[in-house]
Amino acid sequence: DPTSKMSKSATTEAGCVMMLDDPKVVMKKFKRAVTDSESEVRYDVAEKPGVSSLLDILAAATDRTPQEAAEGYTQYGPLKVDTGEAVVAMLEPIQARYHELMDDRAELARLLQVGADKARAVASETLRRSYDAIGMLPA
Repeated sequence: DPTSKMSKSATTEAGCVMMLDDPKVVMKKFKRAVTDSESEVRYDVAEKPGVSSLLDILAAATDRTPQEAAEGYTQYGPLKVDTGEAVVAMLEPIQARYHELMDDRAELARLLQVGADKARAVASETLRRSYDAIGMLPA
């Protein structure tokens, strides 16, 4: 539903692309995207929310403006396919890295520890400043 915001409580995942969705699933979701009964492809959020949503996504995935993304399209079908393919391409390196880390649990554990150490360093400095600001002595 292009007129409503995405929600974590949505009853279906049809309007939501998951980071680990199979490329075929991503393409199917975009091919089923709601547009409108017209055929003109233009960026107009008020009059064409479904098409505008597709153009927003295509623009974000291809580093263009929605207006630039709309150029050259005369039908919704190619727009949906190109948008799906752009999202699939954007997700490919993320999915590859995910699978790489899931296949090497030792490296995953090491990276999590590195992240935890960095977070602890930042948090301890913030906590120290907070203690200083309110006059408390550290534990």
